[in-house]
Amino acid sequence: MPEKNSDPTESEVVTAGALVIGDEILSGRIREKNAGHLAAVLTAIGIDLREVRIVGDDEAAIIEAVNALRARYTYVFTSGGIGPTHDDITADAIAKAFGLPCDHDPQALKLLGDYYADRGLEFTEARKRMARMPEGAAHIDNPISRAPGFLIGNVHVMAGVPAVFQAMLDNVVPTLRTGRVLLSRSVDCPFGEGVIGEPLAKIQDAFPDIAIGSYPKYDAGRFWTEIVLRGAEERRLGEAEAAVAAMVSSLAA
Repeated sequence: MPEKNSDPTESEVVTAGALVIGDEILSGRIREKNAGHLAAVLTAIGIDLREVRIVGDDEAAIIEAVNALRARYTYVFTSGGIGPTHDDITADAIAKAFGLPCDHDPQALKLLGDYYADRGLEFTEARKRMARMPEGAAHIDNPISRAPGFLIGNVHVMAGVPAVFQAMLDNVVPTLRTGRVLLSRSVDCPFGEGVIGEPLAKIQDAFPDIAIGSYPKYDAGRFWTEIVLRGAEERRLGEAEAAVAAMVSSLAA
């Protein structure tokens, strides 16, 4: 398992991609909630979530997405498709992406067998499916429903149910290597993006080390823009914020 970075202030860039799996997400039957939570958690510890993909319960699509993401980013996080039903195919697809066999993990079988026995429930073949994972995978603990997720290579495979996904992620976070946490500032601007586009682009050119984003808002019958600045150095971030504030003031004059 990767070791956590002992110095979260160092300048290393640590990146991540996310893969949300499930026909129910694409059909709109269930609203996706895990990507937003993952983004907030990773941002807070200095990991840059750079891509989120959503695919259905399609083996070829899962394999293609996993292989693309794991080659591109430091970490990959998946949600969905590791339950007991026939359409939960994530474990098999990820095993194929790594060229590994997928079978019942003995430790997971015991864990789940004990859990259902304690509850007086039959440990059915469907429930045993939740113990399947690629050969050599490490468990990701699930304190809610016990069925573990797993880690193979740099890919963390977790449940789709938001409460379970979040609990699993809490167990994963201490194992991650972290990068430098970006600082953030925001400036409220009473003008729309059409007005500020050109002068804001000039400020971005002057501060290439600062990420500047503009987010249009509509409230109480008026349009306005929130300008968000993110950067690693407090001094440079302050200078860029001052430049944006001066731009807004000049446009209001």
